[in-house]
Amino acid sequence: MSQVTTLLLPVLCSSFLVIITCRTSSSVNRKCEDSLATPLPYSSFTSSSVYGRNYGAGYAKLNWKQGAGGWSPSDSDHYQWLQVDLGGKKQVVGIATQGRYSSLDWTSKYQLLYSDTQTNWRPYLQEGSIWTFDGNVNSDGVVRYELQHAFLARFIRFVPLEKSKVGRVGVRLELYGCSYWADVIGFDGHGILSYRFRSKKMKIVKDVIALKFRTTAGHGVLLYGEGQQGDYVSLELQRATLKLSMNLGSNQYGSIQGHTSVTSGSLLDDDHWHSVVIERYRRNVNFTLDHHVYHFRTNGEFAHLDLDYEISFGGQPPSAKSSSGGRENFVGCMEGITYNGDNITHLVRRGKVDISSFRNLTFSCAESNTLPVFFNSTSFLRLPGQTDSDTLSVSLSFRTWNPNGLLMFTVVADGWVEMGLTEGKITVSINVTQKKNTHIDISSGSGLNDGQWHSVHLNALENYAMLTVDGDEASTIRTAIPVQIMTGGTYYFGGYFPHTTTHTFQRPFQGCMQLIHIDDHRADLKAVEQGLIGIFENVSLDMCAIIDRCVPNHCEHGSRCSQTWDTFTCNCRGTGYTGATCHTSMFQQSCEDYKHQGQSSGSYWIDPDGSGSIEPFRVLCDMTEDKVWTTIRNNLAPQTSVMTADPDEKAVLQITYNVTDKQLFAVTNSAEKCEQFLSYACRLSRLLNTPGSEPFTWWLGRTNEKHFYWGGSGPGIQKCACGIEQNCTNPKHFCNCDADQRSWKEDAGLLVYKDHLPVRQVVVGDTGRAGSEAKLTVGPLKCQGDRKYWNAASFTSPGSSLHFSSFRGEMSTDISFYFKTSSSHGVFLENLGTSDFLHIELRGGSMVSFSFDVGCERMELVVQSSVPLNDDQWHRVEAEKNIKEAVLKLNGEPRELKLKPPQGHTKLEFYSDLYLGASKGQRGFLGCMRALKINGFTFDLKEKAKVTPGVTPGCQGHCSIYGMHCKNGGKCVEQYNRYSCDCSLTAFDGPFCTEDVGAYFETGTLVRYDFLPEAVPSMVQEGKSFSDVAVPVEANLTQEELIFSFSTSSAPSILVYISSRTQDYLAVVLRHNGTLQIRYRLGGLTEPFTIDIDHRNMANGQPHVVNLTRRFREIQLQMDHYPVSTYIMPEASDTEFNLIKSLFLGKVFETGEIDPILINRYNSPGFVGCLSRVQLNSVAPLKAALRSGQAAPVTTHGILVPSNCGASPLTISPLAANDPWHVESVGAFFPFSEESSSSNGINRNSAVLGGIISMVVITVLCIMVFVIRHMFRHKGSYHTNEAKGAESADCADAAIIVNDPAFNETIDESKKEWFI
Repeated sequence: MSQVTTLLLPVLCSSFLVIITCRTSSSVNRKCEDSLATPLPYSSFTSSSVYGRNYGAGYAKLNWKQGAGGWSPSDSDHYQWLQVDLGGKKQVVGIATQGRYSSLDWTSKYQLLYSDTQTNWRPYLQEGSIWTFDGNVNSDGVVRYELQHAFLARFIRFVPLEKSKVGRVGVRLELYGCSYWADVIGFDGHGILSYRFRSKKMKIVKDVIALKFRTTAGHGVLLYGEGQQGDYVSLELQRATLKLSMNLGSNQYGSIQGHTSVTSGSLLDDDHWHSVVIERYRRNVNFTLDHHVYHFRTNGEFAHLDLDYEISFGGQPPSAKSSSGGRENFVGCMEGITYNGDNITHLVRRGKVDISSFRNLTFSCAESNTLPVFFNSTSFLRLPGQTDSDTLSVSLSFRTWNPNGLLMFTVVADGWVEMGLTEGKITVSINVTQKKNTHIDISSGSGLNDGQWHSVHLNALENYAMLTVDGDEASTIRTAIPVQIMTGGTYYFGGYFPHTTTHTFQRPFQGCMQLIHIDDHRADLKAVEQGLIGIFENVSLDMCAIIDRCVPNHCEHGSRCSQTWDTFTCNCRGTGYTGATCHTSMFQQSCEDYKHQGQSSGSYWIDPDGSGSIEPFRVLCDMTEDKVWTTIRNNLAPQTSVMTADPDEKAVLQITYNVTDKQLFAVTNSAEKCEQFLSYACRLSRLLNTPGSEPFTWWLGRTNEKHFYWGGSGPGIQKCACGIEQNCTNPKHFCNCDADQRSWKEDAGLLVYKDHLPVRQVVVGDTGRAGSEAKLTVGPLKCQGDRKYWNAASFTSPGSSLHFSSFRGEMSTDISFYFKTSSSHGVFLENLGTSDFLHIELRGGSMVSFSFDVGCERMELVVQSSVPLNDDQWHRVEAEKNIKEAVLKLNGEPRELKLKPPQGHTKLEFYSDLYLGASKGQRGFLGCMRALKINGFTFDLKEKAKVTPGVTPGCQGHCSIYGMHCKNGGKCVEQYNRYSCDCSLTAFDGPFCTEDVGAYFETGTLVRYDFLPEAVPSMVQEGKSFSDVAVPVEANLTQEELIFSFSTSSAPSILVYISSRTQDYLAVVLRHNGTLQIRYRLGGLTEPFTIDIDHRNMANGQPHVVNLTRRFREIQLQMDHYPVSTYIMPEASDTEFNLIKSLFLGKVFETGEIDPILINRYNSPGFVGCLSRVQLNSVAPLKAALRSGQAAPVTTHGILVPSNCGASPLTISPLAANDPWHVESVGAFFPFSEESSSSNGINRNSAVLGGIISMVVITVLCIMVFVIRHMFRHKGSYHTNEAKGAESADCADAAIIVNDPAFNETIDESKKEWFI
């Protein structure tokens, strides 16, 4: 990036200035800052044209007022240039510009070209593109740029692109740099420099090799050295790409392979200077080509480079091993060759290096006689040729990335001929209408849009045409032409030109051409440039500005890069990543992440570090528990037999896993805990040989350290599980196998010390004796939880923030995190420094913005959420910026995308300090943030919050603290500053799921709940949801739990009836005498299985609770507070309740076959009384019937009056806390969501009063119990199985009331409420 300094007026953004200043100090020596242009004579300045005599190029010196005060060309178009001859090769590090003195003429945008010889100009490149500099905004202000990368040149061209809007092009300039000198050696393809070492062999651990080269050849060896032990180093051009090969040593058995090859750069045959530096320390190598550094580590285990005798430059010496021969020598120039501090080029001048292979050694660089032509999408070049000739001959060389483009077009007599690229092949179309329409197509070659130079030659003479590609005469295409071709004398090149009278399909060519021949004569492009022959438009003569956009490769994670002239694309297929540069992982970071997306147990791909270097991998996720388990399998089959032939021999079993070490450690490092099952089954095979002896068997863990404890034990204890539990086969030993018995024994258990896992190797020792047998089992590695996923911090003040030290921004940067808040505004994160180039913020409670700077341009992406973001629920933000685009996602969707501007986006910046929350006086984020990840690195918010005021670790209102208050199966829902209880899957209501949901049934009243068939129901198709229905479809149940409460004074009646589409049913009825009967019919029996509760009248007007649970054939029944009774159904009975259809409360109204006993004895007149708490598994039918706002398949017949059935809700004492989200809030509040409870009229005053009354009542009851027990002490003890408290009651039911404070009203009192 370039530094901008503005004098006299502010021109460019200050953020650009500071960022570049830091850049310059690292790339260019500060002492190299001499003025290069001002000392030059007038004659050193030339130009394409001048506006007038006083506007000459020689006046274009910074701050000069002579003449007209600067240079102005005659025209202000793109063909103008100002050239400076520095008098010799210089190192240029900066440029400063002004407009023409005291005028309206200046240049607002420009480009720079440079060259050694005034030919083959090279544009200044930055960030992979031809760089456009922002110039001046007035005539006298100075704008100075420090170049990101210095360059070496003698000639500099200033090319104006945009002028003053009110005047002309005008400029005064200064170039900054210093002198440069280096010995240059020309290589002709025969000569090789052989630098002999001072000793015969060199065994070195550190190397530094540097050189600069320039060539037009795409192949050639630049340096080579080898040793007798097989070591070698080689630097070679292959297809204009530099390949570095190195081998520090391989062994003769092939188990250690040291060969390493890497490639860098492309298009290096452009006849420009390229700089190479190779730095090696042991196995670590920095390979630098033109400022691009490639870090790699050599293969193998050796660290020394052993070379014999010499190292060669320019080719392979004849003494090189034949296996590595056959490669071309280098043709071109080299300078500045150094090897470990020795200046080889200087030694050559002094005659200290063997140059005997050179025919004629020259210390100069031969100039190329080729003049390339650069075409863009609006370019064309018109050249003359012979007229009315019967021979058409055109040849040229080209290079391009585009698969399509018209190379040449010419009009012939009665037709035309065109030659171009079509899908990477050369195609020629000949169209002649002399006598009849004749159309001939020929094609040759493939993949010619690879950026390499390719030659094509078209010959059409007499009655045939020939097409030759890349000089391969053997593959020349010949075709007959039925008519004679007569040339028209005008040839167009480049594909974009004014329409001729003959129609042609114009496909603009983008790329370079050279060596253009027409009629076997080479075109004089110098004469074209001088305007002597031909016509051109938007063509850059004597320059090939082709750019390889795939080098360096911006496609990440092994994706494949392809390109056209203007852009590149990344093919992410098979990588596991997505996005414009394949930066973003397609998978979640852990099983924990998948669970909270609603997924179920199964096999999943996970990517713990997201966009980081660890590749995605597959694991098993067990989500059946509250905590998620991640399972990684290994290669060892269960009960693997272990045997050795020699008693002293040990068997070594290597345990490998289906993931790499990095992948495995990523799971264990973030897990809360890990475990691995380890089992040793033995017969006459000792294990740990305990106590006190050297163990026969041990295992190696994570760090390859030996461990002498077994499954079920712990580190530092040489015991098995039985030794810990003190139940081993032989009490004298600490393992069952150490008893050394002939019968099979086993020592097994879990290894739970996470830092030692996984098991990598098991060494088994005592299996070589006669009769010894052993079987080993190493289970999969299982890890629970993901600490990184839940790493959170709470921001409790608008001025609070977390500060993290600077991190380096790569070409692609991604940020992701979760948040929840009740605040409508706040800054999530930003960096602080001289520029605000990274900022994510919450706005208006429904928008998230992502803004950053690209050079001096501010970009912003905004996503509008369809739901409120300040709803105390978790939301996810994902932001990414890369070389091509910027992306912002909120909760996965929607997705806001913007293409990045062409300049200013690939620079590697050192981000300044990162702040989460408040900074720069802005209102910071108030709420909870977790799982913050930037470029694959998870920030430890929890630890940072421990030492930061105004920020607390974790999230407030955590269900781990208050979740116990959610009763009766209610689910605690975590919120930031409170919690709430989700009662949707229970038969209760209220803020804590403690309020009975009940109703009074009149005569004939019934409630019917239908289970949906397996086909999609119509209600679902209509968009209705059954959020309260946990068993929404018909099912075959092998277990069910039915819970309900009732009170009645009439009998008989049906309380609950569950029907099916078969003859299966379940009924709970009250018989005529008020006793309870349960009837099960599951098939297999001729009569229903019945359970009679004969010893108690349940129709006594008192509340009763029934809890019925079946698991296969076992039935457990609990009535009220009495002990649980267990019943076993006969073996002949089925275990499945098939296709449950409907659930009835109060009365049965069902079609189909129904047990006549139920209908005749119990169904009329129906249940009269109160039912509440009705729940079958997770279905609450009565609650669904009473909540009109819920969409559920439930119907009601008759009068159903809501009532609490004489029950009072449980009161939870409020816990005081402060709401840190709202600055205005003061005082205490409930730490749970009161939205649902406020409608029921619950308040703190009534809760306190009720608590006092309850305490008084309980005290009185306790005194009464004590007095009664004292009165009957001498009358003997009466023992019963009934609930405690029965002694103080007249009957068992009264005892229930004493023991259950929820039932403190009578049914008659409740009736008064119903019929008021």
